[in-house]
Amino acid sequence: MRSLPIDPLLPEVVRVLAESRTLVLTAEPGAGKTTRVPVSLLDAKLGTGKILVSEPRRLPARLAATFVAAERGEAVGRAVGYSVRFEHVATEETRLVYATEGVVLRRLLEAPTLPGVDVVILDEVHERHLTTDLLLALLRRLQEGARPDLRLVAMSATVDAAALATHLGAPHLHSEGRAFPLTVEHDARPDDRPLESRVATAVKRLLREEATGDVLVFLPGARDIRRCLDALAGEAASGVLVLPLHGDLSVAEQARAVEPSSKRRVILSTNVAESSVTIDGVTAVVDSGLVRMAGHSPWSGLPTLTTAKISRASATQRGGRAGRTRPGRVLRLYTAGDLATRPEHDKPEIVREDLSEAMLSLHGVGVTDPSELSFLDAPPPAALAAAETLLARLGAVTRDGKLTPIGKQMLELPLPPRLARVVVEGRARGVAAEAGLAAALLSERDIRVGARTDVGGRGGGRGGGRSQDLGGPSDVLELMDRFSELRDERFDPRRASYMGLDARAGTAVDRIARQIAGMGRGGPRAPRPDGMEAVDREVQLALLAGFPDRIARRRTRGERALTLFSGKSARLADTSVVHDATLLIALDAEDVGREVVVRLASAIEADWLMELFPDMVEMTDELVWNSGSELVERVSRIAFGSVVLDEEKKPAPPSPEASAVLLKNARASAAELDPDGKATGLTHRLALIAEHFPELAVPASGATAIDAALAHASEGRTRLSELRGVDLEAELLAALEPGTRALVERETPARLTLPGGRGVAVHYEPGKPPWVESRLQDFFGMTRTPTVVRGRVPLTVHLLAPNQRAVQVTSDLAGFWERHYPELRRELSRRYPRHAWPEDGRTAVPPPPLPPRRRD
Repeated sequence: MRSLPIDPLLPEVVRVLAESRTLVLTAEPGAGKTTRVPVSLLDAKLGTGKILVSEPRRLPARLAATFVAAERGEAVGRAVGYSVRFEHVATEETRLVYATEGVVLRRLLEAPTLPGVDVVILDEVHERHLTTDLLLALLRRLQEGARPDLRLVAMSATVDAAALATHLGAPHLHSEGRAFPLTVEHDARPDDRPLESRVATAVKRLLREEATGDVLVFLPGARDIRRCLDALAGEAASGVLVLPLHGDLSVAEQARAVEPSSKRRVILSTNVAESSVTIDGVTAVVDSGLVRMAGHSPWSGLPTLTTAKISRASATQRGGRAGRTRPGRVLRLYTAGDLATRPEHDKPEIVREDLSEAMLSLHGVGVTDPSELSFLDAPPPAALAAAETLLARLGAVTRDGKLTPIGKQMLELPLPPRLARVVVEGRARGVAAEAGLAAALLSERDIRVGARTDVGGRGGGRGGGRSQDLGGPSDVLELMDRFSELRDERFDPRRASYMGLDARAGTAVDRIARQIAGMGRGGPRAPRPDGMEAVDREVQLALLAGFPDRIARRRTRGERALTLFSGKSARLADTSVVHDATLLIALDAEDVGREVVVRLASAIEADWLMELFPDMVEMTDELVWNSGSELVERVSRIAFGSVVLDEEKKPAPPSPEASAVLLKNARASAAELDPDGKATGLTHRLALIAEHFPELAVPASGATAIDAALAHASEGRTRLSELRGVDLEAELLAALEPGTRALVERETPARLTLPGGRGVAVHYEPGKPPWVESRLQDFFGMTRTPTVVRGRVPLTVHLLAPNQRAVQVTSDLAGFWERHYPELRRELSRRYPRHAWPEDGRTAVPPPPLPPRRRD
C-alpha cells in the first residue's frame, strides 16, 4: 500500500476523535482523506458499530468503496461496501459503508438515533449541499441528545475550518469577584422528593449547623412559598420567623420580610430578592435553582409564567446574597453537573416574548420600524411580523403602520393588546363594566380553586351561575357569574372556600376591573343594552374583537374536537360549559401531552364575523380533487382562516379548468393507467430517438410525452374512471406528428421477428439498453446482434433454455456463437436431447415438418 500525505496525521485523527467525538479535518486534494481516514477509524476499533461515509454523489461512493476494499485485499460488500440510490452493496457484517448524502439522510429519517452506527463522516463539506448542511445539523442534535456516543467527522479540502469548528462549539470564560468568601455546596445526586421537602431539609440543616444569621430561600413562585411555609411550621413554632416574600404580598407583608428583626428569620422568596432587595442579616442561602420565567401565551397573548431552571449568572447572583457582610454559605438544591449544563445567561425577553404590546407602544411614539432603534439583541423578524399582523387584525394599526383611533384607545389601557381591544369594543357596545371584568378575569389567575368549572351557581350576581351540566354560551360569562357570587360574599375566604373559589384571586380581579373602569375615557360609547341576554351578546362580541384569530369550529355536533383558525386541531376541555356551539373562540389553551386543550371558550355566530371582520372573511369558488370519489368537484366555500363557515360541494361540469385538475391528479396514477407499460415503453423509445437523432428535433420524449398523452386523454373529462379505459399508447402516438410517429415505429420497433419466425417484444426501460428475450433455438441463424436506431444501439439478448430460464445475456451475439455456444450446446443437448442443437448456431435450423394429415 503506497504512502499518502494524510498518513502521518492518522494517529492524531484517531486520538482526537476518541476524546472529543467531533472533528473537522482539512487536507489538500489527493491527500487521501476519503479512503485512509475511514479505514484508520475502522482499524482503531473506536466502537463495534458501522462507520458511514457520506459522499455528495453516487460515483465517488462506489469508487471509494471499491478502492478501499481492493487495498484491503477483499471484495467490495464484505467489510467495506457502499449504498447509493437503487443499489446497496453491503451486508449486516459490513463495517464501513460509503453512501450518498441522500441515502444517509434517509437512514437518519428512518432510524432517528442511527442504531448500530458509531461514526459518521461527512466528506466534501465545502460543497455545502443542502443535504450536507441538514445532515450536519441533525447529527449534531443527535450527539447532544439521544446519541452522545456518536462520533462525527467533517472533512474537506477547502472549507473554512475555523468557521466550521466555531459552528460546532466554542468556549466562553467568565470571572466574578466577591467581597467575602462563600462556601458553596451542591446536591451530590438528583433528589426526586417534592421541592418543599428538600427545602425543609436544607433549612433545618443550616439552622442546626450555623449558630447565627438569617436564611434566604429562593423559590420559583408564591404557590411553592405557601407549601414551604407548611413544611416549616415546626420551625415557626419554635420561635424562628418563617416569612414569605413575593410580589402579590401587601407592602406591609413585604416590609416585615426585609426589615431587620431580633429573631432569627427564614425568608421564603421568589426572585424578587435576587438583586433588587438587600436583606440585612442573611448569611445563608438555599437556592432551588428554579424561577418562574416570563413568556407569553400564543393563544391569549397574555404574559405567562413557566417554571424553568435559572442560568449560571442567576445562580451566582443568588449565592452572592449570602456574602454581603461576612463569609456566607450556599446550599444549591441541584448538582454541580446540572449547573454546568445551564446557559451562562437567560435569554433576553425581546427574543422570547410576544412583541405585540411593545410594537403598539412603539407605534404610540411614532416608531413604525424597529430597525431604527439600537437593540442589544435585535428582535426576531418573525416575531415582529407576527406582532404587526395581530395589531392589524385588532384594528390598532393600518396596513401602512399608522396608529388608528382604536389603537390610541388601546394604548390608554394597561392591558395586553387583545384584552385592551376587548375593553374598547365593550365600551363601544354599552357594556364597559362587563368587558372590563372579562378582561380582568382573563388577565389574572383563575378564581376557581383548581380551575374547576363544575361547581354550579348558588344565586347572586346576575341571577345565579350557569350550570356546567346544562352548559352555556361562554366560559367567561360563567366566570363573571362566579365572580359576582364571590363579590356578594365580600371575598370572605371561608365562604370562598366553601364555594370552591379563591378569595385572594377574586380580590385581585376586583382591583383590576375597578382600575380598568377608571381608565381610557376616549372613544365612542353606546347606551347599555336592554336585558341580560343582550348584554351577554355584546360581551361575546367584545371578546371576539380581541381574539379574531382564535376562532374554532366544532367538527361534529356534541363532540369536543375542534378545527382552529390556523388549521390545527384541538380539543375543548371537559370542564367548558360551551357544549353545543358550532363556532367558538378559543380564549385560552394549553399543550397537554400531544394535544392542544382549549380551557376557556366563548360561542359566536357566523354573522358576527361578517360584522366585525368582513375583510377576513374569504369567499372562494374553486375546483378541487376528491381523492375518495376520484373526481373533480366544484367547492363554494365561505371561510375565516382555516375555519369553514359554509360550504357546498358538487361534481364539476367538464371544462378546461376541470380537465387540468384531473390531469394533475392523473399524473400520480400514470402507472395504473398504463398497466401493460406500453405507453411508458413508448416514452423510452422517443428518448432514444431524441438522443441519437438530435438533428430531427423530436418534440416530446420521456415523461413529457406521457404527460402529453394524459393531457390529451383528460380533455373533456372530470373523473379518473373515465381515463382507465383510455389507450395511453394510442393517445401518445396521436399527439405526435405523422413523420415522428413513422420514425419511432421504424427506428425503435415494438417487436422483432427472429429467424425461426417467432415475433418477440422489444423492451425499452429507463437506464437500460433495449432488450429482447426468447428461446435460444429462435436465434439460430442470426449471425449478428439485432440493433435499433439504424444500428446505433445493439439490443441486449436474453437467451432462454427450453425451461424459459436465461442461460446467457449478451449484446454480442456473434461472439456468443463463437466463444460460448459450443460448451453451452454440449450441456443443453444432454439436458434437452429432443431439441435440435446444431454445431454452429449461426446456421438456421429448418422448422420441424408438419405431421401428416390423417385420413378418415
